[in-house]
Amino acid sequence: MTSICIYGAGSIGCYLGGRLAAGGSDVGFIGRPGIGGELRQHGLTLTHYDGGGWLVPPEKIAVATEPGAAAAAELILVTVKSGATAQAAAELAGVVRPGAVVVSFQNGLGNAETLRAALSACTVLAGMVPFNVVRRGAGAFHQATEGGLDVQDDEALAPFLADFARAGLALHRHREMLPVQWAKLLLNLNNAVNALSGLPLREELAQRDYRRCLALAQDEALHLLKQVGIAPARLTPLPAGWIPALLRLPDALFAMLARRMLAIDPLARSSMAGDLAAGRSTEVDWINGEVVRLAERLGRQAPVNACLSALVHAAEKEMPLPRWSGEALLAELQAASTPQP
Repeated sequence: MTSICIYGAGSIGCYLGGRLAAGGSDVGFIGRPGIGGELRQHGLTLTHYDGGGWLVPPEKIAVATEPGAAAAAELILVTVKSGATAQAAAELAGVVRPGAVVVSFQNGLGNAETLRAALSACTVLAGMVPFNVVRRGAGAFHQATEGGLDVQDDEALAPFLADFARAGLALHRHREMLPVQWAKLLLNLNNAVNALSGLPLREELAQRDYRRCLALAQDEALHLLKQVGIAPARLTPLPAGWIPALLRLPDALFAMLARRMLAIDPLARSSMAGDLAAGRSTEVDWINGEVVRLAERLGRQAPVNACLSALVHAAEKEMPLPRWSGEALLAELQAASTPQP
């Protein structure tokens, strides 16, 4: 049986590791003491928006706080926040076995490269989790939107395909991950809008002004991607370039069409909203910030995404959290994107 390590037992790590463990795989978790105590006491309860459910009892869970617990793993799934990638790479470099396969299931674009630079004796692959996971407490994690797993294709994955199949986690393999990562990032530009709104995803996306905020951010990113010749992969029934127009439709028409594109249940909130609510630093620099950095490399500006980044960073320091109406947020972004005389 293959040995799998989840390096970063947060919402995504616990959900993926729990599904793999429920499927019969040998899975160990590395995370902070708080989550370790939660899993040892409650085990894992995993639910799915379509009604599916899985249980992993406490006695079946191996959880540690030190990186040395990854030493025997054949497959390591890195699920830490992007800001912790360099630290994770340095910690793993001291313990990982030569020949291990490491998959970055993280937001952002450059995490696999950071890991690869430190883990030259391993096969390091870029991956992506397109769905939303809600942490509900007491070891309970809920997949609130649809999607499988995306990963850079490599023959080194062959020994682990059966693990993902038993877990019921569809593993979509891609020759090139950058177009896939950018396509996911375009969707994730909504994380900042959602976090600033203070609303569940479904409720936020039901309001046209919030959607118009997202459309502005996506249009800005799509224009820059065209300049560098990157065509985002198609992750939804509509091509990425058509989505801003869909977002600008009246509410009733959008609701009718969106139901065919993506299943979202009422529990879903962006991970960025969860970070703000918990007083944690967000990943906005690895989402909207990626668009800003792309613009800088081109000698251009990305004022909409820069504004969203600044607003989220400001919210990280505010209690109680600010709650932007769609109208107010749209006006702020439109003002930021209007050239000054």
